Order: sequence, then C-alpha cells, then structure tokens
Amino acid sequence: MASSGNLVEWFDFYTYAFCAIYFAHAFFPKSDPTAQLLNTAGVFAAGFLMRPIGGWIFGRLGDRVGRKTSLVVSVMMMCVGSLMIAFAPTYATIGAWAPAWLLLARLIQGISVGGEYGTTATYMSEVALPGRRGFYSSFQYVTLIGGQLLAVAVVVVLQHFLDESELRAWGWRIPFLAGAVTALIALVLRQTLVETSSEASRGSGDAGSFRAIWQHHRAAFLTVLGYTAGGSLVFYAFTTYMQKFLVNTVGMPATTSSHVMTICLLAFAALQPAMGALSDRIGRRANMLLFGSLGSVTTVPIFLALERVDSPTVATLLIIAALVVVSFYTSVSGIVKAEMFPPEVRTLGVGFAYAIANAMFGGSAEYVALGLKSIGHASLFYWYVSAMMVVAFLVSLRLPHRATYLREE
Repeated sequence: MASSGNLVEWFDFYTYAFCAIYFAHAFFPKSDPTAQLLNTAGVFAAGFLMRPIGGWIFGRLGDRVGRKTSLVVSVMMMCVGSLMIAFAPTYATIGAWAPAWLLLARLIQGISVGGEYGTTATYMSEVALPGRRGFYSSFQYVTLIGGQLLAVAVVVVLQHFLDESELRAWGWRIPFLAGAVTALIALVLRQTLVETSSEASRGSGDAGSFRAIWQHHRAAFLTVLGYTAGGSLVFYAFTTYMQKFLVNTVGMPATTSSHVMTICLLAFAALQPAMGALSDRIGRRANMLLFGSLGSVTTVPIFLALERVDSPTVATLLIIAALVVVSFYTSVSGIVKAEMFPPEVRTLGVGFAYAIANAMFGGSAEYVALGLKSIGHASLFYWYVSAMMVVAFLVSLRLPHRATYLREE
C-alpha cells in the first residue's frame, strides 16, 4: 500500500518533466525552445528547493505522530498540486500570473515529495524481513521508476491519439488530471496501512528532533548528504533530463524519445529487485562503492557516445548501460539510509538529508545541463556528473560494513 502510493506521488511529480516540451510555451512565451525549456526546468528545480521543507515537516510528523499519518498527508498534498496544474490558466489568459500559478503548484508538490521519500523509505525498511531488507526496500525505487514510466507511457498514448498541436493546446493537461484522480485512490489505500513506529519511539524526547540528529548522528547525516548528492544528480541526468537530451541535443523526434525512455525505464525498474537482493549478499557498502567507481568512469563516455548516436536502438542500449550502474545506488538508496538512524529520528534523518542533497543536485540537474548547453558548453555537464560520482565513491568509503540500527531491531 505504501509502495503504490509512492508510485502515484512520483507519477504526478514526473508528469511535469515529461510534458514540459508541450506546455512550456503556454507559460513562458519565448520563441527559443531551449529558453522555454530552461524556464520550465527552473520551475522544476524550484519544486526541489521545497523538498528540505517537506523532509523536515513530514520527518517530524512521521517520527512524532506516525509513519501512516505522514504518508496520508503527503499524498493529499500531491493531489492538490496536480489539480492546480491540470486547470492552470495560461500566459495568454492571465499574463505573468500564469508562471506564478505554475510555480506555486510545483512548490506544493515539492513539499509533498520531500516528505514522501523519507517516510516511504522508513516504512518499507521497518516492515521488511531481516536478511531480505535490500530486496524488499528496492521496491521503493521500483514504484518511483514506475511513476516515471507511467508518466512516459501516458505521454506515448497521448502522442498516438493526439497530434502535436492538440498536445500543445490542451492535451498536456490530461496526465495531471489523471494523476490527481489516482492520488485520491492512493489516499484510500494508505488509510489501511499498519503503523510501524512504536509509542515509545514517538514519545521519546528526541523524536523528530534535528538537534538530536546533529548531536548524536551527525556523521550519518553528513554521509547520507554526500552520497545522495551524486546519486540524485546521475539519476535525474539519465532519466528526466535524458528525454530532453534526446530531443534537444541528439535530434530525435519527441515520440521516438518517449519510446526509447519507456523501454529504458522498464529495464531500470526490473533491475531494482536484483540489485537489492545483491546488496543482501555483498552488503550495502559494496553496492555503493560499485556505484561510485563505475559511475565515475562511464558517465562521460556514455554521454559523448549519445551525442553522436543516430540509432534509437543504440541510444536505448547506452542509456540502459548507464542505468545498470545507477541501479547499484537506487536499489539500496532507502535502506542504506534507514539503517543508519534509530527509530525516533529515522524518518527525519532519512528524509531531511535526502531532500537537501536532492534539492541541490538532483533538482538542478536539468537547469545546469540546459544552461551549459545554451552557452555552448554542454560537455561540462558530463564532467560535472562524473566528478560527483567520485564524491559518492569517497563518501561511501565511510559507510559501515554492517547496518548500524535495523539489524538489532
């Protein structure tokens, strides 16, 4: 139930990224397509800047009131944000208030997703069986990627039934409306969840306290910040930004790029349980070290090869190769964080650290990439991602060989 709600949250959030090429002109009326996409990417990044606030609010709520309450409220907020975009007035209707409306909706969604990640990671780690936590927790990213995949699939279906002029005029609103409806369904499902936190942990004086984290778990918090920075950046580089890269840099038609990304995300989702099960055998630390080392040496060559590709099949294989490397991180992302914090500050520790790093590096990925492209230095983005993989590797060296907390519970 928690996992299904996660899928809905991320579908709503990523619908924006995949539909941006159709609605950018409606809110930012400039003739240059790159400038329009840059503006929509800026709003996308602004939503990420709200994630630390969401991580803090829902982290405290999850640790003090309960994981279930936090999960229910977060999906309610996502529903509101999606409805706002579905019925958003355009620039032609209300002028400069249109991008302001869009920004407000994205800020609401950003707070929601900022709280969703930490609470879901905590909940799934606490219901998973010892010795199989890597496998079960990997389904957080199965549903997260599933949200992306569903968003791409909806766009593909719309592209099949509507022509480009219809998509640009009104068709882009349909996925946001669908997301709001499915969020209501997820809300009903989450009402049936069983609370995993204990009264003792919720009643602790340290429950949901950042002061307690900073005083007693500072090293864990900084470690999570470090490897999440690289993990979030490379994740968004090869998922949400990649669709725009294929259209704007490689020169693929929008429909072809959607088909490519659908196949890639299907493969990516399928990789998660296998990589999570692998971590149960070799350890989370080994997974993370493989991620950092392989990512640092393969990112630049893959991006450069994609620049020159003229075959959708070859592009698909290159992106899947990159996503195999990313899977070493995504499959254990939630559990490796949860294992580093005690129950009374677990939701806050996981969610707030993730949200800060994700806002700074993941949320800005598209904006940085498009900004560097607009000044003729697109390749600097590839080196930037590679450098952050080196950082992820170095920080992962600090990870314990065995779980700090969940193992004993």
